[in-house]
Amino acid sequence: MGEWGFLSKLLDKVQSHSTVIGKVWLTVLFVFRIMVLGAGAEKVWSDEQSKMICNTKQPGCTNVCYDHTFPISHIRFWVLQIIFVSTPTLLFFGHVLHILHKDKKLRQQIKSYEEKQGLKHSKYTNDHGKVIIKGQLLGSYLASLFAKILLEAAFIVGQYYIYGFIMIPKIECSQSPCPHTVECYMSRPTEKTIFIIFMLVVSCISLLLNVVEMFYLICRRSKRHREQMNR
Repeated sequence: MGEWGFLSKLLDKVQSHSTVIGKVWLTVLFVFRIMVLGAGAEKVWSDEQSKMICNTKQPGCTNVCYDHTFPISHIRFWVLQIIFVSTPTLLFFGHVLHILHKDKKLRQQIKSYEEKQGLKHSKYTNDHGKVIIKGQLLGSYLASLFAKILLEAAFIVGQYYIYGFIMIPKIECSQSPCPHTVECYMSRPTEKTIFIIFMLVVSCISLLLNVVEMFYLICRRSKRHREQMNR
């Protein structure tokens, strides 16, 4: 889990700048993806290739069959998925830091030159310094949600086309240097299938949370706009 420490710390800082649904998404990411991947899934897949048995002693045949069937390991695929899906959130966090830096300068100007007229007040933070998601921040937040939805869906579809959602116990392979069509057998296929389905369900939940959060922000923005029009 040590290699996830830096990413976890960054995402933990994003929680204070997220909606309630965004906080739930981050919790799902931490607990049901990063922790499960580090604590259980890596051990289940530790023998993925070493325990693969083929009914031939032809040198190199087992490695070629494994590479043909699994062009990328499930673990590495899920690691890439977590990193790519987290990137839009981290980019939004960078935008928040930029806005807060500008807002801090603005507050200092207000404090130093209160007697001057026409100086804008803080736009993206309240009196307690809490970030308000509106304007440019709302746009970048919605963009990050849209990017996460596309990436999450792309990885789900990609996993289906690369190796499906079930670990097949027997694999038939006829790749060179195998002398003929050989049969290879994966270790613990049922246990690995359970993890595959679990990670798929978590991905679908994360995708659903992003969609719900996007509609929530859009509806809230429309409600505020109507209230301003009615004043």
